[in-house]
Amino acid sequence: QVQLVESGGGLVQAGGSLRLSCAASVRTYGRYSMGWFRQAPGKEREFVTAISRMGGRTYYADSVKGRFTISRDNAKNTVYLQMNSLKVEDTAVYYCGSSPNDGWYSNPTDYPYWGQGTQVTVSS
Repeated sequence: QVQLVESGGGLVQAGGSLRLSCAASVRTYGRYSMGWFRQAPGKEREFVTAISRMGGRTYYADSVKGRFTISRDNAKNTVYLQMNSLKVEDTAVYYCGSSPNDGWYSNPTDYPYWGQGTQVTVSS
């Protein structure tokens, strides 16, 4: 069982930055790929970015390429999402998920474990 806790969300103006964190309570954190997803009101959960077990492979949705960066620190059991040049359309609840398979996965069904989410609101 993997428990995930996101933090770092908040209110920011368009063009600003936020850094989200997702801490995992599991001994074998390095055996899990991690992903960030987001869900806006009335919309389905959508893929943002993912990172492989050791961080060597990353994958981004086109909508965030060049603006967002995913990274992980396996010594701290934590994955990060650095979000720069934020846009109003980035407003959503952001969730991190973990998968026992190595690689990067853009389908929410590939992630059996999820955090509770953190709200990101970007104002114009």
